Amino acid sequence: MKAKKTLAVVLASLAVSLFSVTKASAETTIEFIQWWAPELPAGSFRAIMDDFEAQNPGIKVKLVSGPYSATRDQIVVGAASGTLSDVVGLDGAWVNGLSKQGAIAPLDDLMTASGFDASQVAAIIKLGGSSYMFPVASFIYPVFVNLDQFAAAGVENLPRNRTEFFDAAKKLTDESMNRYGWVLPLSLQTPNGVQNDVMSWVWASGKSMMKDGKPDLVNEDVVGALEFIQSMYDAGVISPGTFAKKEQDKVEEFVNGRVAMMVSSLAHINLIRERNPDLNFTISDFPAVDGYDGRRGLPYASWGIGVSANSEHKEEAFKLVAYLMSTEVNSRLVSIANAFPGNVHATPDFVASDELFAKAFEIFQTGYLANEFVGLPVAEELMRMFDEEIQLMLDGKQTAAEAAAKAQAKWEGEF
Repeated sequence: MKAKKTLAVVLASLAVSLFSVTKASAETTIEFIQWWAPELPAGSFRAIMDDFEAQNPGIKVKLVSGPYSATRDQIVVGAASGTLSDVVGLDGAWVNGLSKQGAIAPLDDLMTASGFDASQVAAIIKLGGSSYMFPVASFIYPVFVNLDQFAAAGVENLPRNRTEFFDAAKKLTDESMNRYGWVLPLSLQTPNGVQNDVMSWVWASGKSMMKDGKPDLVNEDVVGALEFIQSMYDAGVISPGTFAKKEQDKVEEFVNGRVAMMVSSLAHINLIRERNPDLNFTISDFPAVDGYDGRRGLPYASWGIGVSANSEHKEEAFKLVAYLMSTEVNSRLVSIANAFPGNVHATPDFVASDELFAKAFEIFQTGYLANEFVGLPVAEELMRMFDEEIQLMLDGKQTAAEAAAKAQAKWEGEF
């Protein structure tokens, strides 16, 4: 009798162990690399992942989070080594290169297999007829303004054109106190300052750096923007260290009151408020050329999402993609990110709840989204090529027209 009880206990233990092993083996962990979590309120993005896991009991999500530039570096290494995370946070400027490299997978078959409704996606980034990226959230890049510094310098109005911007920058600059009117990040390692902080001056006036699908950097609008930036650089109203600065550096300087104006993403509003709750700041649309009264191009960037071509769990990875693009979840995410939705049916709640974001929505409604780097071949390398010439220009080694012409010649080799 005692032996039977012992056998029963042993069998029960084996059954429990077998169940545990089976359950563990049935669980799939997918890795998601992105720079989003650090730009959101602490724990908020992990909470969305926890909800996904609750609805998909067999899938666990491991977040790989870091600043934008560090994430970009990790993605480059992962793409080259074939070790890219299952789900990949994407900048639209990276899509062309990563797709040609075979690092990210076309999403079309995954959409079909899962019954995903593509019509709910506000924009799908395609190359060669294949879909590679969904913008989950889009952020315009307005001008951030330190209102207390404006008041102290006697600047009463937010700049609407280049002359007003330059005049304000001069009044706001005090080298003895290490304070400057504007900040320009032109690190060659992370050259997106060319997109966000340089070309935005062109797009804001409804102009373009392209013509008939080809580079057109030598047009008077691009050259004029370069000359304007050169004049500010020569006047000393731009904070020192331009050639080494990255995006996070300019945000740091604004947070600490070292610069009074910067071009930056709406995604950084949360970060600024967390880092310096007492900072009195606002946003404005981008200054245009003097006399321009048309619709203003709004520089923007997206939190894009894609799936690794080498992922062994593409089906599970796409489940997470579809989850983030669903109406309810997308509304939740863009509301806490203060972004515009990737799902056409999603509605952010910040328009009614936050005065600053209501202003951003007004800017969004009166302008149009403009980012000509999205989808270009080797877009980030194009920025770097132009960056090199802009640095030489600012260093006094060539004119704006020469910088544009040399960059144009480099770009043409990639087209």
